[in-house]
Amino acid sequence: MHPGPRSGLAAVSAALLAMSRHLEVRDVLKTIVASARDLLDAQYAALGVPDDHGGFAQFVVDGVSDAQWKAIGPLPRQHGILAAMLREGRPVRLGDVREDPRFEGWPDAHPELADFLGLPVRDGDEIIGALFLANKNCPKPQGGCGFTAEDEDLLGILAQHAAIALTNARLYERSRELTIAEERSRLAHELHDAVSQKLFSLRLTAQAATALVDRDPARAKDELHQVAALAAEAADELRAAVVELRPAALDEDGLPATLRTQIQVLDRAHTARVTFSGHGLRALPAAQEEALLRVAQEALHNALRHSGAENVHVDLARRGRGAVLKVTDDGRGFDPTAVRRAGRHLGLVSMRDRADGVGGSLTVESAPGKGTAIEMEVPGG
Repeated sequence: MHPGPRSGLAAVSAALLAMSRHLEVRDVLKTIVASARDLLDAQYAALGVPDDHGGFAQFVVDGVSDAQWKAIGPLPRQHGILAAMLREGRPVRLGDVREDPRFEGWPDAHPELADFLGLPVRDGDEIIGALFLANKNCPKPQGGCGFTAEDEDLLGILAQHAAIALTNARLYERSRELTIAEERSRLAHELHDAVSQKLFSLRLTAQAATALVDRDPARAKDELHQVAALAAEAADELRAAVVELRPAALDEDGLPATLRTQIQVLDRAHTARVTFSGHGLRALPAAQEEALLRVAQEALHNALRHSGAENVHVDLARRGRGAVLKVTDDGRGFDPTAVRRAGRHLGLVSMRDRADGVGGSLTVESAPGKGTAIEMEVPGG
């Protein structure tokens, strides 16, 4: 039996706190939709972020199972009532969406929607999304219960805060992208220096071999062996510059290879020793592999930026049909019980959400002065 809506200031406060807890755009969108559905006691909720081509860059639903969502098919276009909301920027509240002249139908697998409440999400004058709910959980005799004017006001408050949370999340992701770009630029410079040094040594050694060929062939032969070794090292460095600086290709390379490459990059770029081990692995569902990669990246970022660790190790191993990822460091550690302070700062909430989102689990072991171990397990397919 449905527990019914929470009401009043406490419910609004809980929804706003949930939104402010996340830093990544996808997590913020999911939390906004779940909060709206819970707050207004609706069967379905969705939020679409429009792209510039008549579709949606992102579209998040709550109340629809993964199997249902897959059966529904491609993301909706900006048409019908959704298009009107995005174009006109006004709330839409309907007793039955199917009777509205703008209604254009939906795919066969789509759930039946009746009463409907939709609001644009604004950032100043820009409409950055459309938030809507359908099928309020209440008795519905002919012409009976549906979304009310009070529901519309409540969703309006939520939409205003959703705009702030979404804008903040976008700024956070942009700052992270800039940090990564700066790190890649510095790494490129270091690789360039390493290759230049190898080539300089190669040139000097070749010159020495040339001078020795006539008077000391044995020493010249040794120098030529050194030339071959230096040329091989230079080739390795150039390969690193090409391979390691390109974006991770998880779908092409698989999780172990992608992780190994990224960890090699981090090991070069930081004074800490960063190592990787992987054994007994099997391919996992794409969503689980992506979640493991993102958690590994977040945990590595924490260890290298915040912990002062000298050694960081990533281990990826098979466990049953699934896999377990473990990121350990010998840094300063923290108190895991101080979740409000440390949890947000270190991205632990986001990591847990990623694990939960693919049916996995995340555990954190740490203590001041004792280092940190973050472990994530996924079930496989």
